[in-house]
Amino acid sequence: MTGVVPNKSTGAGRPRASSPISGHPGAIVARQFSFWYGAKQALHEIDFAIQPRSITALIGPSGCGKSTFLRSINRLNELIPGVRREGGIELDGADVYDSSVDVVALRQRVGMVFQRWNPFPKSIYANVAYGPRINGVRDRHELDLIVETSLRRAALWEEVRDRLRESATSLSGGQQQRLCIARALANEPEVLLLDEPASALDPISTQRVEELLYELKQQLTVVIVTHNLQQAARISDNTAFFFLGRLVEAGPTDQIFTNPHEERTDAYVTGRFG
Repeated sequence: MTGVVPNKSTGAGRPRASSPISGHPGAIVARQFSFWYGAKQALHEIDFAIQPRSITALIGPSGCGKSTFLRSINRLNELIPGVRREGGIELDGADVYDSSVDVVALRQRVGMVFQRWNPFPKSIYANVAYGPRINGVRDRHELDLIVETSLRRAALWEEVRDRLRESATSLSGGQQQRLCIARALANEPEVLLLDEPASALDPISTQRVEELLYELKQQLTVVIVTHNLQQAARISDNTAFFFLGRLVEAGPTDQIFTNPHEERTDAYVTGRFG
């Protein structure tokens, strides 16, 4: 559960970073994290703890900083010219922005799945094996095992086991999204970040992705950005509400949706704005 300290001026609660749960990799803590795109400040002093082996949903209106925060966890935002940040984000107690951090290794530990599925124009097998091959795995038996295990974890193996040499683009949209999840899982990440992963999917494919994420949280930390409040309520253990670049409130999903501390949170989850 995300830590909360009293807000003396309002009597409500504001999120604070709490200590990771020992023995479970994948704990994330943001400390006074701010981020700018050029002169525009997108995030303001975010203090937030994401607990391991759980699903945390980031909700809020468009442009409120959800995706910026998500992509800051594995430093993908650094690929954009003119950005800067203050504060830090810790993974298992170590600041991911420390100068000693190997960014490639960080992105292996913190996988990313985007809103629009983006399989490589290669075979299904080559898509999943891509990361391990880049990381030096050459043994065919080992690669075969990684591909099968990753596809099984992504609930896709039974659908594609006889099609591994076919192009990944021959799959349906929902299958391609699960393939992208399998590709991320092949690197054995501690954390899986997902930016609106089901927004372009039909209801059946969305359900399959949600069921998959529910299973994966037993093994790793899942952080998902979603505009779908019903989805956040269905699958997440904890929810964080962002507004105008600030983290307004974070806590157990049941509390955020039924008894939020902040009026802005209540207005958003009840549909009075958004």
